[in-house]
Amino acid sequence: MNASGRPLASRPAAFSSLTSHPAAARWLASPKRRSVVAAGAGSLPVLAFPAPALWWWAYVALVPWMLLARSAPTGRRAALDGWCGGFGFMLAMHHWLLPSLHVFTLVVAALLGALWAPWGWLVRRFLAPDGSGTPTRGRIVCALLVLPSAWLAVELVRSWQGLGGPWGMLGSSQWQVEPALRLASVGGVWLLSFLVVAVNAAVAVIVSVPGSRTPALAGLVATAATASAAWAWAPRPEVEGRARIAVVQPGVVEGPERRFDVEERLTRRLIGQDVDLIVWGESSVGYDLGEHSELAARIAELSRATGADILVDVDARRSDRPGIYKSSILVGPDGPTGDRYDKMRLVPFGEYIPARSLLGWATSVGKAAGEDRRRGTEQVVMHIGPGLRIGPMICFETAFPDMSRHLADDGADLLVAQSSTSTFQHSWAPAQHASLGALRAAETGRTFVHATLTGESAVYDASGRRLGPRLGTEASTAAVYDVPLADGVTPYVRYGDWPVHGALLVLVALGLTEGARAIRPRRGVPGPLRPPARTVHGSPARPGR
Repeated sequence: MNASGRPLASRPAAFSSLTSHPAAARWLASPKRRSVVAAGAGSLPVLAFPAPALWWWAYVALVPWMLLARSAPTGRRAALDGWCGGFGFMLAMHHWLLPSLHVFTLVVAALLGALWAPWGWLVRRFLAPDGSGTPTRGRIVCALLVLPSAWLAVELVRSWQGLGGPWGMLGSSQWQVEPALRLASVGGVWLLSFLVVAVNAAVAVIVSVPGSRTPALAGLVATAATASAAWAWAPRPEVEGRARIAVVQPGVVEGPERRFDVEERLTRRLIGQDVDLIVWGESSVGYDLGEHSELAARIAELSRATGADILVDVDARRSDRPGIYKSSILVGPDGPTGDRYDKMRLVPFGEYIPARSLLGWATSVGKAAGEDRRRGTEQVVMHIGPGLRIGPMICFETAFPDMSRHLADDGADLLVAQSSTSTFQHSWAPAQHASLGALRAAETGRTFVHATLTGESAVYDASGRRLGPRLGTEASTAAVYDVPLADGVTPYVRYGDWPVHGALLVLVALGLTEGARAIRPRRGVPGPLRPPARTVHGSPARPGR
């Protein structure tokens, strides 16, 4: 009996592992309150990302969520805990969208949160006590493989551009940790996510399952050994040259004409500074250069005056084909060089509305795109002078590790991202976006330039370390960076998303094992023993009587 007079057996044993206080257990027994707690627990990892950037928090942030799912009375409730936690995670990670999408932000968070429902079920499946009162060591070892693998499967699914892309992958919270960046060069951000979830699972076991601490501690030691091995043996980028790159950040300026004037004035400050390339931010030019030849002529004159090609970004309706495009265009002293990259992966709702016939109502409740942008068809490597090749990306394409990897594999010496987060100027979004450049640089072994209209702009070397000044959201300036150009191929560029493939194999093996266990016929199991029938006098009945 507990303090309330209820038998302890009336509560699931796993439920008591979350809290030993009966009143708290009864409070969590309410489905609504439990769902709110799950959403709050799921939101905790956001503190590991910029702006708070508490990178160490990522290694324990999932523990409350795991303990809650572990304590679920049924597998169905654990799946719901996973869903609610996923909703909290997605809402916290994208909270800065609320002023633009309003209630639709909640709808998107709820839909994407459902991806974590199977993960919540698996947490209970492997960490909840069995008939003996504690999970076996074998289940704990499996949990350290299965739970990170299931998390990677969720990140893989939501990395599909139609679902919003891989913004907020758990491993990207480690963008400022040098050993983690070394690991990224081996297995990309995927490997970081796997290891972060594995550490959280091990900590959850240590906290809640004292009898199974040995395999959990072994998992932590294995994680530390993996990081140490990557630090010691992963190939380091070899510097083969240098380039002087200038970033022009005009700041918050209303109207494309005024913005162009400010960019022109700031670019003239670069005359005589011997730069090789000048980068303007996303949507830095609001008119098609083919139709507005006077703008092209002004940019070409700036190129002649500074002695550098200028990479601009045009957000306009094209004169040579129907539709609105966002395009990186290289302009030299004689005008546009012909090098052009049309953005391939568009921001859902910001630049197009998925299934507009069904979801077009989003334009009435927020700042969703009134007209869909058109997509480009292929990535482009541009040639700057005799010896510099750049790989351009636009806006949130930097969240996709495969795009920068393909550019590096195609021969780019320098990765350049043009962005604008002016809509979310006073939120965490600019810092989060800028931090992605460190991961993409470390993954590919290429210097990464992140140039924005309104901040934050930043440059990272081929190891992911930041170079020179960070241009914050208050800056309106032009900055020059002396950047190293690295050569060689990182393991991640060479072998691709191998951690994802390994995670999928783990889940396939789990599915086959569970399926075989479910359909395995029972063999050699005797029928139930029954006592002999008795007569009314109490003696065993005999045949014929």
